[in-house]
Amino acid sequence: MNDQYMMAHQEYAILPGDDNDLFEGSKEEFTHMMMMYNGAIREMKTKLQVLNDELSMTRNRNPIEFIETRIKSPDSIATKLKKKGVALTVDNVKEHLNDVAGVRVICAFLDDIYQVAQMLEEQDDVEIIKTKDYIKKPKKNGYRSLHLIATVPVFFSNGKENVRVEIQIRTIAMDFWASLEHSVKYKRNVRDAEDIVYELRACADVINRTDVHMQSIRDKIEYLE
Repeated sequence: MNDQYMMAHQEYAILPGDDNDLFEGSKEEFTHMMMMYNGAIREMKTKLQVLNDELSMTRNRNPIEFIETRIKSPDSIATKLKKKGVALTVDNVKEHLNDVAGVRVICAFLDDIYQVAQMLEEQDDVEIIKTKDYIKKPKKNGYRSLHLIATVPVFFSNGKENVRVEIQIRTIAMDFWASLEHSVKYKRNVRDAEDIVYELRACADVINRTDVHMQSIRDKIEYLE
């Protein structure tokens, strides 16, 4: 099962016969874990929105165009744990998976991506524990994005827990390309698949040149102001 990012994530709820039956332990324990990840998304999204609002006031523009979020489904979580060869337990989800909670940040320009990442890193209660820069070093298929694994505190009535969140930061053009590549990737009977992969790779290079060019134009405009 594939997990999609949505403009507004839906709360996870326990339903009769739900896939959480795949996991060892009580449903209450699983429900608490999913609530924890939902809380982490709220915390991270709020931080990003506040930073964006501040820059809108101080620099008269918003580096963030929009934010998408998602929580992995129980089925996807189970599949990933099985691939890692570990038992389907809540503790193993927390220990072995970094991307149960996901936040995607869409920016207009390349330098906005790194500015947003830096602002997050400077937050006292956010810890960046891993960075993968697929912009400077894109994947072979042409995929570009900046990936961060960060921890953010989620507060409960009896204390707090630092929860991992995967953050993907990319331009609008990168996001458009990734959406198209994703739709092709999960179509099992795509005709002329090799040709499509080649065309997508070529488009990725064009998009990158366009992002660089747009950044250059914006820099010139700001210099003239």
